[in-house]
Amino acid sequence: MLFRSDNVTAVCPQVIAAILSVNEGDAAPYGADEVTGRLDAAFGAYFGTEVFVHPVATGIAANALALAAAMPPPGAAICHENAHINTSESGAPEFFSGGGKLIVLAGEHGKLSAEAIARRLASLPPDRLQSAPPTVVSITQGTEAGTVYRLDEIAAIAEVCRRRGLVLHMDGARFENARARLGVSPAEASWRVGVDILSYGATKNGAMCADAVVIFRASPHAEALNRFMGQRRLRAGQVFSKMRYLSAQLLAMVEGGTAAHNAAHANAMAERLSSGLAAIPGVRLVHPTEINEVFVVLPDTVRANLAAAGFAVRPRPEDPSLIRLVTAWNTRKEDVERFLAAAAGIRVAA
Repeated sequence: MLFRSDNVTAVCPQVIAAILSVNEGDAAPYGADEVTGRLDAAFGAYFGTEVFVHPVATGIAANALALAAAMPPPGAAICHENAHINTSESGAPEFFSGGGKLIVLAGEHGKLSAEAIARRLASLPPDRLQSAPPTVVSITQGTEAGTVYRLDEIAAIAEVCRRRGLVLHMDGARFENARARLGVSPAEASWRVGVDILSYGATKNGAMCADAVVIFRASPHAEALNRFMGQRRLRAGQVFSKMRYLSAQLLAMVEGGTAAHNAAHANAMAERLSSGLAAIPGVRLVHPTEINEVFVVLPDTVRANLAAAGFAVRPRPEDPSLIRLVTAWNTRKEDVERFLAAAAGIRVAA
């Protein structure tokens, strides 16, 4: 399981402590509890602006509901062809939106460009009845290629959205990893560059089963998005009887620096893994390593070395020659070094 995914890891101690702290006595159900009631203020302080926060159990739920709020029928969302919402969510955005359409674009290293979005929008005038009108652009930060949008790139995309009246959604399953890479505040990485609605990922960063839809009240779309989210979240089965257990996890991530610390550690481990692999003859990095994912092509000799040392590497389904390695909040330095030594054919003690 080593380096397979940041979904396979244990839950971080701060989140376990937060869950235990609310595991006493009774509390009002379905989000009416005191812990859930703190979310808007806590996330508002974290992001430096007023927000609406909607806890959900999974990133897919966060994405699907956020996009459904932003593309009521017959709306459409523009996204990268390799975006998680297009390749890995089994049609959830289309299902929850009641038939919304995904319009996919190519882009180098997993990123969309403002120019490509503008060109596609120019080919889809809003008064053309034959086409589903785009109502939202979705970008993934960090991307499915392990890369990061620069702030100016996001701002340029937001400007294209503003001119057309579109919502800008950010799939932030690894938002904290991207923010650590950029070295900016939560505000600078989101609403200040034009993001309207964010799928905030905590599960990959050390939580148990807690993500959130964050709507920035500074957005001109905020009230409409928030009105939609309440009932749709209930219909989607994402309003939990014992909501305090999700909310406590989210508070633990943003109130004590846990989210930033975990993401920075995961990034550092990936950087070491990437640089170490790149030094081995025949290994080729496919994308720059900017967050906690490393995409490489390994020669047969390196694969054989790893197999002999008991390391299983899994090829990507879209390309059998491509390997993705993922580090996490609890990746140990010694495990990275042991993996690198094995890849280089150096015998090390287990």
